[in-house]
This record gives sequence, C-alpha cells and structure tokens, in this order.
Amino acid sequence: MSVPAENERPAGDESLRLLCAVGRRLDQQLDDALQARGSEVEQWRVLGFVARGGATMSALAEHALLLAPRATKLVDRMTAVNLVHRRPDAADRRRVLVVATERGRAALADWDAAVAPVLDRYRALLGADAAVVDEVLDRLHEASGRAAAPAGLASAGD
Repeated sequence: MSVPAENERPAGDESLRLLCAVGRRLDQQLDDALQARGSEVEQWRVLGFVARGGATMSALAEHALLLAPRATKLVDRMTAVNLVHRRPDAADRRRVLVVATERGRAALADWDAAVAPVLDRYRALLGADAAVVDEVLDRLHEASGRAAAPAGLASAGD
C-alpha cells in the first residue's frame, strides 16, 4: 500500500467529494421544486416510500435518510394534515405501519410532477450511462452497510 505524498489526497477522495456535492445539489433542487408545492424532499421521500403499501418507522427513516426522532416528528406532522396514518401491522400487531392516505396519494402525484423536470434533467445528463451509474451507486450503497437502494433516480419518492 502506497502512502500519499504530503500534498496528495488519497485515491478516490475527489470522487467521493463530488458524489456528495452532487447529492446535496440534487436534494436542494428537489427541495426547491417541492417547496413551490408546499412540501419538502423528506416528505416526498416518506410518502413515496409508504405509498408502496406501508412501512415501519425504522424502514421509512432509513429510506428517507432521517434519524428516527426526526422521522417521528415528520410523520406526526404528515398525520396531522392527513397525508399518512398509522395502523397496526397485520402480520405483527406489536408493530405500527405508516401508510399513505388518499390525500397523501394525491399529494404524491402532484409532488412527483413537480420533481420530474429535475430528475429528467439528471437522467438526460447521464444519457446511456444512467444504468451504469445506478449500478455503481447501488454497489456503493450496499458496501456502506445499508440495504440496496431502489434502482433509478426517477422512481417516485426515491
């Protein structure tokens, strides 16, 4: 293993910095589009995830990239405006699932339309490389100790 020179950064450092920078910019652009519709990127991620059939708090927190206390407060706010509700898990009555309401599904459709131009712009920039980028990001996500991310930047609520 070679040791980097005094002014040299470790291999991959710049790539990881750029990956983080792109993620932050994309989140900001998504958030800007959603703010125009009275929402935020975290609500969009949560609603997109639970609209698939419901999710536990821990699963939705991980998916939405939130710490558990922040996820709980967000779900409380979303429940108060009837976007989601909590119900017992039929498979394990001790667990609670968060599920989308009809109002939540309608809001999600509106929010998906709001973010579509942002996601389409990134997809267009990637062009034919989009599938390769998805694969690489999925591998990085798995290697980081988390479950694989849903494929595709343009998936609803992802």
